[in-house]
Amino acid sequence: MARRIGAAIVTTATTLLIALVGFASPAAAVTSEERLTVLSNWTQTSLTSYNAWNSARVNQGAWVEYAFDWSTDYCSSSPDNPLGFDFRLPCARHDFGYRNYKAVGQFSSNKSRVDSAFYSDMKRKCNTYSIIVRPACNSVAWTYYQAVVVFGSVVVTQADLDRAADLLPDYA
Repeated sequence: MARRIGAAIVTTATTLLIALVGFASPAAAVTSEERLTVLSNWTQTSLTSYNAWNSARVNQGAWVEYAFDWSTDYCSSSPDNPLGFDFRLPCARHDFGYRNYKAVGQFSSNKSRVDSAFYSDMKRKCNTYSIIVRPACNSVAWTYYQAVVVFGSVVVTQADLDRAADLLPDYA
């Protein structure tokens, strides 16, 4: 009986050790298909997609092998909290979509969906505010959405800005 228990303990310990070594081994490299699948799952218009992205955002270490760009400037040069409406997280997810789709050369085919997800995120945020101010929030959200639809793929370089400045009249 004691031998059976001892053998069972050794077997269990060996199985556990093999399992731990397996987990400690380097993970297989993430394929571009796997990366695109996760990216797509996190850039849909649904609340489920938003929640999955946000959960990953707060636990980025679990996604290191995907080499995602988590950087954000939030709402770029627009206010992050226009009229007190906090659009930082919708803007951060929008940046995530833009930056990562650009990195894999898939931006133009996914821009529209990322922009729509941005608008959905802002509307969900607006729904958390009082019914009295909600119309104002939705109007600002619509304006931000239209701005990214129209200007989201425009790339302005410093050279462009310098050329524009040269066109300004000199009032001195």
